[in-house]
Amino acid sequence: MNYEDLITLAIAFGLGLLVGMQRERTDNHMAGVRTFTLISIMGVMAGFLTRAYDNPYILPVLGISIAAMMLMANYIKLKKLDQTDIGQTTEVAALLMFAIGAYLVLGSQIVGVIVGATMAILLYVKEHLHGLIDKLKPKDISAIMTLAGISLVILPILPNETYGPLDVINPRNIWLMVTLIVGISVVGYFIYKFVGKKAGLISNGILGGLISSTATTVSYARKTADNKKITKLAVFVITTASAISFVRVLIEVGIVIPQYLSVIAVPIGAVILIMVLLCVGLFYLINKDDKEDEEMPEPDNPAQFKSALIFGLLYGFILLAVAFTKEKFGNNALYIISIISGLTDVDAITLSLSQLIKEGTLKAMVGWKLILLAGLSNMLFKGIMAIVLGTKEIAKWIIISFGTVIVFGLLVMWLWPDSWFF
Repeated sequence: MNYEDLITLAIAFGLGLLVGMQRERTDNHMAGVRTFTLISIMGVMAGFLTRAYDNPYILPVLGISIAAMMLMANYIKLKKLDQTDIGQTTEVAALLMFAIGAYLVLGSQIVGVIVGATMAILLYVKEHLHGLIDKLKPKDISAIMTLAGISLVILPILPNETYGPLDVINPRNIWLMVTLIVGISVVGYFIYKFVGKKAGLISNGILGGLISSTATTVSYARKTADNKKITKLAVFVITTASAISFVRVLIEVGIVIPQYLSVIAVPIGAVILIMVLLCVGLFYLINKDDKEDEEMPEPDNPAQFKSALIFGLLYGFILLAVAFTKEKFGNNALYIISIISGLTDVDAITLSLSQLIKEGTLKAMVGWKLILLAGLSNMLFKGIMAIVLGTKEIAKWIIISFGTVIVFGLLVMWLWPDSWFF
């Protein structure tokens, strides 16, 4: 007895039952729990017959037969019912269920189970999806379409080879980093859409760091000019967003060079810990003053193609500048590049340095210092913007908060022993 075939039948039975129960709950007149289960088992049997007789025509003939039965059932439904649902969801689901049953035999069972379970979930959350789509604004749809274009249209057609005098410009690699950064920002943006404007202080800071800590700093610094009472609140959100920007850096490092994440995450994690302690202290002061939460400003579309293109050009330029500087002047000159690059965009220099570490042209022991320095440089830039755009009160708190982090970060770079790495 072939127990693997019995297991395949059991999986098909379970998936057909799962999808059929969902269709049964919708009062569907085409197919319910029994029909979907039978269709799934029929797909498995079609796979068994195809495999046993080595006949490629059995599967398509049975598939066409199911499609013909669906057409006949729809015709009868149109004749007998006054108000008919002309949607094709059930019909497509039935054909897909047949295909999944066959693929469980002739292909990968894991893929078949994933597709079947995903289909059941999509059918179940239909109403929630429709409600979510109805709430989307034009810029939300634009963000989704732009991300899809960046990742699914442009990325696959770019050449995967290096160009340029230093042999470091890889168009596909550069655009892959663009996709990564835009993807993180879009996720943060739609989390904001999900939780709403009244997300709470902590959520405001976290979402601000995911979407753009620089934009969050500018927004809240300007708000203090109109309302001086929210100074501590603004500093808390700005500091939290900056802490999350360091976490974002570690996420980028973990994706590009996961094998070196422990080396880079430990010292940068120490800086994040100090920022967390500062945020806890600021949160205590805010609660002590009993201030109400402020709404998070509506963020701009994080997936604009122009911004993505600029980031790609910036990333490529920094990648080239880092490689040139390292070759001509050595590792020590890279600290200047990190400071200058960090002022504009910490993501680009982080990904550029991570790529060099991945290729083996830069040691991780040096790379983490350069990445941390770029982050501290970015904090200095944001702190200056907050001081210029905000009130004297926010300037005092920003100097205390950001100054503490920058000094501590520099001490970590200077005193952190290499023997602590593992």
